[in-house]
Amino acid sequence: MARSPKQQSSSVSISSISSHAEREIKLTIDDDFRLPRLSGTPLPRRLLTSTYYDTVAHDLARAGITLRHRIERGKQFWQLKIPLGEDRQEVEVAGTQNDPPVALRDVLIIHLAHRKLVSVVTLRVWRSGVLVCRGRVPVAEITLDYVAAVNHGTIVLHFRELEIEQRQGDAASLRALERRMREAGASDHDGRPKFFRAISLSTPTSPVQPEAEAPAGDHLKFVLAQHVGWLMAHDPGTRLSTEIESLHQIRVATRRLRAVLRTCRPILLLAWVTSLEQELRWLGEVLGPARDLDVQIGYFIDESGRLPHRDRPLLAEFLAHLRTQRVAVQQVMLSELTSARYLELIHRLQQAAQAPSVVESPIGIRELAEGEFRKLRKAVRRLRPSSLDVDLHKIRIKTKRARYAAELARISVGKPAIRFMKAARAVQDLLGQHQDAIQAERYLRQFVKYSTSVRAGFLAGVIAERQRYRRDMVRREMTPLFNTLLKRGKKAWG
Repeated sequence: MARSPKQQSSSVSISSISSHAEREIKLTIDDDFRLPRLSGTPLPRRLLTSTYYDTVAHDLARAGITLRHRIERGKQFWQLKIPLGEDRQEVEVAGTQNDPPVALRDVLIIHLAHRKLVSVVTLRVWRSGVLVCRGRVPVAEITLDYVAAVNHGTIVLHFRELEIEQRQGDAASLRALERRMREAGASDHDGRPKFFRAISLSTPTSPVQPEAEAPAGDHLKFVLAQHVGWLMAHDPGTRLSTEIESLHQIRVATRRLRAVLRTCRPILLLAWVTSLEQELRWLGEVLGPARDLDVQIGYFIDESGRLPHRDRPLLAEFLAHLRTQRVAVQQVMLSELTSARYLELIHRLQQAAQAPSVVESPIGIRELAEGEFRKLRKAVRRLRPSSLDVDLHKIRIKTKRARYAAELARISVGKPAIRFMKAARAVQDLLGQHQDAIQAERYLRQFVKYSTSVRAGFLAGVIAERQRYRRDMVRREMTPLFNTLLKRGKKAWG
């Protein structure tokens, strides 16, 4: 993901904070490695001195989070790196090296609790490289880092690394540059951050994948651990609200957890699963309004670009109104995410991922997933050309449930389940466009109420017509996707 400006007003009370998403490729190089000739501009040589902070048990490192204090040419600042989908988000705050800023500790609340942060290691990095360009467009930064780990003023370890960080290029550009670096002598990187290598810390272990014929409870435990980890990884970014993808991912994790627990109800202690489902439903309600606003703000920004220039100010005023709502919703959401109820839910989810309350049952994981598919198939077969919008929304929900259930049984069923998941994702995305169009029409009514000019009414009518076109398009395209979905479901589940 290329660097991007802040998309929402940050709720963190820091006067000087910056944030960007980063996508990079790391490679290992030896002392003899030299950069091949590249089209671009040499980067100035830099010396970076970074002191890394974590708990004694390395709770941040195990969650894929990095917190460091950096000094460069007398400038001092704190950097926090947190997961952002498959990429990372870097947050920077000006500040001297005393204790980590309270605001950064606050966004790490579920990872730190009341544990103390201590300095782990200091690294000195001598950096050089080149800004690779295509014409005048900066594609990526390629940097060579000579890293020295320092203990009491003495260098105790040193190594070299190469990083390719995306700027305005795409994934294909990064892959092409990676191939060139490998041809020049670079090799695979073990994926560990620099300070992991400096203190010989291994990469956090992933949940142990069960055998295909393992009991359903083992498959449930594996999937719960994945989704709970994903939810916790995106909690800090959701609190910061500088990249909307964080909220998206934590909401997806919440939905997946609900769907998986729902699928596994027949093998779980009823009171235990019912209570956990209720709390996850509550969390979904907490996250929903902010996510809905993010989607609609993004949509109306796109719509604005399609309008005549004279009409854009009208929509700009409405967008400002939506952003004000988004800031207010963020404050409400943050209040809930700092509540005892949420912290207790996180604790319960961690326990569930380690030891779900499974009861003895002859039902296997395949049968559980098959049950969700049968419910979906029944609903699809009932569809008619005259079916209401609400019927399509219900099928979208059932498609998600069947897809997440298939994910639960993927190890047991294999490729047929993967193909079904792919078909379900296509249906889910298409029906999502239908639901987004309905939501956009609701916001358009807000727009007309907010901006009462005749031109605003005309403009709302034009955009509303586009929503009707979006819904009609979905209805035209959904039948072949449904056919593929049912066909692949039959092959997976019979």
